[in-house]
Amino acid sequence: MDSESSLLPFIRLTKRNWHIFHQLRRMRPDTLKVSVALLCCQTPKRVCHISARQTLPATREAEQQENLMSFETLGLRADILRAIADKGYSTPTPIQLQAIPAVLKGGDILAGAQTGTGKTAGFTLPLLEKLSQVPINQAAGRRPVRALILTPTRELAAQVYESVRDYGKHLPLRSTVVFGGVSINPQMMKLRGGVDILVATPGRLLDLVNQNAVSLRQVEVLVLDEADRMLDMGFIHDIKKVLALLPKQRQNLLFSATFSDEIKALADKLLNQPTLIEVARRNTASERVTQCVHPVDRNRKRELLSHLINQGDWQQVLIFTRTKHGANKLTEQLQDDGISAAAIHGNKSQGARTKALEDFKRGAIRALVATDIAARGIDIDQLPHVVNYELPNVPEDYVHRIGRTGRADAEGIAVSLVCVDEIKFLRDIEKLIKRDIDKEVIAGFEPDPNVKAEPIVLGRRMTIGAGNNGGGRSAAKKPALGQKPKNGNGAKPQNKEGTHRKGPSQGAARPQGNGNRPAAGKPQQARRPQAAS
Repeated sequence: MDSESSLLPFIRLTKRNWHIFHQLRRMRPDTLKVSVALLCCQTPKRVCHISARQTLPATREAEQQENLMSFETLGLRADILRAIADKGYSTPTPIQLQAIPAVLKGGDILAGAQTGTGKTAGFTLPLLEKLSQVPINQAAGRRPVRALILTPTRELAAQVYESVRDYGKHLPLRSTVVFGGVSINPQMMKLRGGVDILVATPGRLLDLVNQNAVSLRQVEVLVLDEADRMLDMGFIHDIKKVLALLPKQRQNLLFSATFSDEIKALADKLLNQPTLIEVARRNTASERVTQCVHPVDRNRKRELLSHLINQGDWQQVLIFTRTKHGANKLTEQLQDDGISAAAIHGNKSQGARTKALEDFKRGAIRALVATDIAARGIDIDQLPHVVNYELPNVPEDYVHRIGRTGRADAEGIAVSLVCVDEIKFLRDIEKLIKRDIDKEVIAGFEPDPNVKAEPIVLGRRMTIGAGNNGGGRSAAKKPALGQKPKNGNGAKPQNKEGTHRKGPSQGAARPQGNGNRPAAGKPQQARRPQAAS
């Protein structure tokens, strides 16, 4: 191999096209096997050589596989493919490969996919294709809403609308988004002009329907995105009201990151012989997320968090707390430690939430402290770190939380700071994801083995883990429908994040956010939608 003549049987790959070889190896590692004898390097010229007999068949096979996995083979029109290319995408994700052809066939879909797998494009792309196949007819007046996408939170609604807008920018279709927390008048004006695709949160949508600003009688496709979160937030009654306004003949698409019994019950009632799509084991986190638990005493969590951020030089970290009050308090503490931070939760105005999220995305702040509700819909490219400052009492929320990192084939790290009070929560999470999470004690922050577990207070009416090693549950009995709570101390009903709801006597029956409120003259449900995120 020393002489130039000995290299004649080889194909020469220079540094200019060496990336092609690496791409082939990444796509099909079993089709391109290069031995040490066939791959050599001439140090002076930095030229690598590879056997022609090894390379050419592998190249053809890799090209065939790439063609089979391209968006061009999924039945999408050129205008949509051009928009996909504009966003820099070339290869569909597994959920997109399965969902796009299935949606185009016209049947109902029940799809389960981890967050960050591209499921939003999995329904927006075929939705745009289907609506583009039928000519727009405005002879009877303004454009009717032909596709309705329901989401549980403002942030997720805005994210989905952005996808619809970007992928449909070369099409003559119109779209808009409506949610609570902002003035309803501009939304009404937009709807009066007619839209083909409407992205909405349930409460604000019903407000607009009640004001005759929108009609849902001609909806052809209904999409429930993050259906599990909508049920968790108590939107089932609003969803039923929306379903009653839709035509019976329509296509239904239900997307969920987790499959609970409630989701199965909703699917049984809503879907007609649906196609089931699952691209990963149910209720699991992405394999690209490295998960770790740091045991620590409850009163040293803030200190450990600041230590991790500073010692690791973390420049972008999303931190979860259970309550709005806890998010505000932790934000102030981080700022006192010299770490730029902002909080995002249901009590924040929409303007404050948008600003905090934009500052976090562009790197103006290092830490964003969020509650579970507000965080749904946060989609940040290459987010490196997620921290569970407090473990969620609902195991499925853990999957959603850590799904904010490790998105779109990127790597991510999810750290949980766990005290003795949360051992039961940790066991429930590990049972759900069917794996043990690695535990690592940080030097200098070793937990005191003599500390006893204490109940975790979620509000005046509920505590969890009443002193038995994080297990057990103590909560006031829920009142019957239409009855006042009998808690003996005048405590008011609270939502999941631990803040009071105002009753009718206080003049504010609506939670702040998506515009959900009980119908006039009807008793308030025992479980109401939480403050919208």
